[in-house]
Amino acid sequence: MTKIRELERGALARDAADRAGLVRELFVIPKDDTSSGYPELAYLAGDSLGPQPVGAERDVRHELEDWATLAVGGHTSARRGWGEYHVGLRGPMARVVGALEDETVVMNSLTVNLHLLLATFYRPTGARHRIVIEDDVFPSDGYAVASHARFRGFDPDEAVVRLRPREGERLLRTEDVVAHLEREADATALLLLPGINYKTGQLFEMEVITSAARRLGVTVGWDLAHAAGNVELRLHQWGPDFAAWCTYKYLNAGPGATAGAFVHERHLSDRSLDRLSGWWSTDPAVRFEMRPALDPVDTADAWAVSNSPILSMAPLHASLAIFDAVTMPVVAARSRRLTGYLEQLLLDDRAATGASLVTPRDPAARGTMLSIAVPGDPDAVADRLRREHGVAADSRNPDIVRLAPAPLFCTYHDCWRAALALHEVLA
Repeated sequence: MTKIRELERGALARDAADRAGLVRELFVIPKDDTSSGYPELAYLAGDSLGPQPVGAERDVRHELEDWATLAVGGHTSARRGWGEYHVGLRGPMARVVGALEDETVVMNSLTVNLHLLLATFYRPTGARHRIVIEDDVFPSDGYAVASHARFRGFDPDEAVVRLRPREGERLLRTEDVVAHLEREADATALLLLPGINYKTGQLFEMEVITSAARRLGVTVGWDLAHAAGNVELRLHQWGPDFAAWCTYKYLNAGPGATAGAFVHERHLSDRSLDRLSGWWSTDPAVRFEMRPALDPVDTADAWAVSNSPILSMAPLHASLAIFDAVTMPVVAARSRRLTGYLEQLLLDDRAATGASLVTPRDPAARGTMLSIAVPGDPDAVADRLRREHGVAADSRNPDIVRLAPAPLFCTYHDCWRAALALHEVLA
């Protein structure tokens, strides 16, 4: 790579000068067991699974201790009472996604939350029954919407419309999404798109697309798996009907951690909406009266169905406390600086490696993840990055290696290591 080794001192100098938003000491970064000479991995895989916050072990241990000493009494007497455990997460989670507290709930997993929200917000009629998604959507979302179309008596092959980029392009243009909605509004019931595409790293213009969908009477939802904790979001202001996201990527809450969901304020008191309900959907003030009829609340909790999975929620306290302390504007600003630096290193090396950047060059059209199209097997490239160079990355078929310099714990030196390692693996 062109003078890449000479750039190491520059990366270290940047790290010394630019500390805003860097709280690496609050995370457990896996050790580097290669011969690289570095004590820790250059961990650029937070887009798949964020590293453990140092407070997560403490918070889980507290719940185990309370379970051991209080048993059933922990529902009311634990340090964080289990009966309303999710309530303590509502505020910081709402701040991460730019929502009101009443619009936000922590529950279940991402796809379960999508199913619960689709059960309410997919309201097809004979003529207006199509669901519009992105062709390159994460498979789980495609499976979910197809199942809802089928449950409502429609053929998914006809009812689910997959928007594709223009010939020769890899990114879906905003104007093409809006043009499709304008052309097909009379047949479209719902639009569900990812905030950030998991493969290309494209950040969709959520405000513009949401506004167009609502103007045309199309219900709109967002899968924010790769956006929550990555980019600044303003869900309440933008006004989508619903959104859902996981917490194990940029929110660093651990494998399979409890997910989040958003329902816009305008729907919270609408009793005409159908919901799949459970015990936790009812008003907590009367929950233990065991009434046969549901008494819903005017918050996103009305979409909850079951009590909180305490042990998988506990790490969220440590993670969200970090986001509350650093704040999303600072996180996003540092992300732009780190990602821009890594981008320049990769662009300088294109001719030597045959790799090409898929993620948009415009910082406003991406988050912290850069997707690189590589020659050969991307899984093998990612494996060699980790095994030979101590750089944690991941891959997506057919040709993508993803590098995500998550700003809370990644450094400029991590970016330098990743760029050098990719050069050596490819060249």
